[in-house]
Amino acid sequence: SINVYLAGDVLIDAGGRPDRRRIFAEIEGRELSLLALTHVHPDHQGVAKAVCEARGIPLACHSADVDAMEGRRPVGASNHPIARASAFLFEGPPHPVDRVLEDGDEVEGFRVVHAPGHSPGEVIFFRESDRTAICGDVIRSMSYATGRFKLSEPPDFFNVDSAENRRSIRKLAELDPSLILPGHGAEVTDIAEFKRFAASLPG
Repeated sequence: SINVYLAGDVLIDAGGRPDRRRIFAEIEGRELSLLALTHVHPDHQGVAKAVCEARGIPLACHSADVDAMEGRRPVGASNHPIARASAFLFEGPPHPVDRVLEDGDEVEGFRVVHAPGHSPGEVIFFRESDRTAICGDVIRSMSYATGRFKLSEPPDFFNVDSAENRRSIRKLAELDPSLILPGHGAEVTDIAEFKRFAASLPG
């Protein structure tokens, strides 16, 4: 339910603290040059410090999330009980950000597209060559209640600005991706269905 991706030699996202064994098993024997975060929330930065220190690689995230990753502001989105529980279960320790990302930067053939709302520094990594979008939590493709495929927005209590996140969902649709890889749930290949979902959102 928490996705981590490997794009060439760049690890994208770092799960929550309980994902440490899984992540280290998957990257064993693989060369890594960078850990890049779609955003700094507890279930995406949990193993960042451990991976960066074990592999001696730099950490990258958008400028708007640097303060959270480095411990100068809370990692969680809100004081909602579920958000607090997520932080308790998943949040990893602070770690210095070595590479500050901005809209339009490139990471391993992917363009950085700033897509705030879920977090201030949420980004989409978009690869023009095959129109693949690694979108973090701009959308999710699973129901937490059933575990089944379902396109949805993140819950309001996980967002800093839900209206802004809806604009970012529409920005994702405007990229016209052929494949969407979210932070939670299975890949999205029915782009027509996704565009209908994006168009149905209020605001």
